[in-house]
Amino acid sequence: MGNVEAAGGSTPSVNLTTDIVAEHTQTYPEVQPFSMVEDEHRELLPDMFEGGDYGWRDAEWVVQWYGRRFFGGFSDRDRRALEAAYNDNDYEDVHDAIGAAVDAEDAVGMLSHLTDLAGVDVPIGSAFCQFIDPDNYVVIDERQWGLLREAGELDADYPDPPTIEAYERYLATYRAVADRCECSLWDLYRALWVLGQE
Repeated sequence: MGNVEAAGGSTPSVNLTTDIVAEHTQTYPEVQPFSMVEDEHRELLPDMFEGGDYGWRDAEWVVQWYGRRFFGGFSDRDRRALEAAYNDNDYEDVHDAIGAAVDAEDAVGMLSHLTDLAGVDVPIGSAFCQFIDPDNYVVIDERQWGLLREAGELDADYPDPPTIEAYERYLATYRAVADRCECSLWDLYRALWVLGQE
């Protein structure tokens, strides 16, 4: 974990420095049309989830966001199946799982509650973690993992599907890179998203 050589021992093809992350974070709204809506939800959802004062659509938005932000990079069939599976949950079960995740002390605890829900695997659970506590958690997906690997920060291919243990490794790496680059997890996420578009 952290500062390993890129696959095959070659020089990393992505260089994550403080300046590069800051520059790419600034251009994120130009490449991600959801940027403004994401910012609104990142401000609103943590307090709503913590207080339990939210409706079905507020939680459902997180599931929809996970696939829709890719704009075609996530097949419509897979996205619709994911959203339909989530919609099999009862509101009370969703509320209980999110409440337990809010009270959990770490990623393992959060994800163990969230992945009990229908249609919520580790990636979707990590999206909930990001909007429950954006200062400490970030979503996992193949694009983000791949860019960290290209940068020499992770030394394994994206696990498909990711386990909770893989998420812990990914999160620790993400936190270390964000600390080194003097940015938040959210800013690093945005920078990596832009790098992935180039």
